[in-house]
Amino acid sequence: MKIVYLHQYFTTPEMSGGTRSYEFARRLVAAGHEVHMITSDRVGDGSIYESDVDGIHVVWIPVAYSNKMGPASRIRAFLSFAVKSARYASRIKADIVFATSTPLTIAIPGIYAKVRQRIPMVFEVRDLWPETPIGLGVISNPVLKLAARTLERIAYAQSDQIIALSDGMKDGVISSGYPAERVSVVPNSSDIDRFHVDAELGRRFRREHDWLGDRPLLVYTGTFGYANDVGYMVHLADETLRIDREIRFLAIGDGKEVDQVRALAMKKGVLNRNFFLMPSMRKDLLPVVLSAATMTSSWVRNVKEMRANSANKFFDSLAASRPIAINYEGWQADILRQHQAGLVLSPTDYCSAAKTLVTHISSSEWLNQAGRNAFRLAETQFSRDLLFEQFENVLLTTITNDGE
Repeated sequence: MKIVYLHQYFTTPEMSGGTRSYEFARRLVAAGHEVHMITSDRVGDGSIYESDVDGIHVVWIPVAYSNKMGPASRIRAFLSFAVKSARYASRIKADIVFATSTPLTIAIPGIYAKVRQRIPMVFEVRDLWPETPIGLGVISNPVLKLAARTLERIAYAQSDQIIALSDGMKDGVISSGYPAERVSVVPNSSDIDRFHVDAELGRRFRREHDWLGDRPLLVYTGTFGYANDVGYMVHLADETLRIDREIRFLAIGDGKEVDQVRALAMKKGVLNRNFFLMPSMRKDLLPVVLSAATMTSSWVRNVKEMRANSANKFFDSLAASRPIAINYEGWQADILRQHQAGLVLSPTDYCSAAKTLVTHISSSEWLNQAGRNAFRLAETQFSRDLLFEQFENVLLTTITNDGE
């Protein structure tokens, strides 16, 4: 196959962020396919340039973007990339176009390339747009809501197949009227080879930080955006301090709310006491941090639209054999309970959540068993290699069906 792969926020292991597109694209290349990745250079300076990334031909289009941007600036960035990338996508003679959200506007260049070249398109739904931003209150303008919902309907209608990252997202797609038999679920994946590192690296990380040493450590790695509600972790640290002064909390990342989180931690008196902050780091450095962690975490704001999420950090933790603490219901909560691989904490009762956390993070027996259960999930259900086969099969089947 020759594939035009559209992802506005393509990330390599040398960058900060999720690497789903990189991992799938390099596997496509290894399987003998030709991949043309069209993405953005988020710094936004200079001219369009091209590079080879592990056999992936990448076109970098400068379009400035940051999680710290306001809604209007984000929309401008989305539309700018959609227009610029459409020209490139339509010029590459391919067998199929694959467009992965977010943002939903990635469907625009995908549809343009599909129509101009008369080739099939597979659309990947990473978040339920516009339901999620509307539920979060990020999109509140009636005109923008209508525009977003219209674009959603068009994106689905023009897609020959859709890949959703969770059953909840699949249900959302089907509820719009899209045929269920044309929706496949391929969740985010666990990169076992990357996250199984020498334990000495984790011990060294602990020795390098006097505030940590041999103390229990709960880690968060990811975006400090409104949807992530990292402030929850500050409240959890505050309540935990009243029960056990030795447990440490580490939040690594950047985003619109990082200063707000820091200010809340200062107000609560936990900053650099039992709650610590570090800036974003390269994805290929995170395995060391997770090796040092006692548990990891994934937080989202307490709105029902967020429960279908498929956070990378969840699957990274499974690959690293670390139990996970989350503060939301949904399919991930069901998995943790069913397989006893982590904790589902109350999103509103910080005192109760802290008590539950202290009880489990202090139990070596529970930690060891939960860690083994987590890794078993990574191996049997969420291995990147296993899910890549499903991903590749969707693309091959779409091309085959289009030729009939």
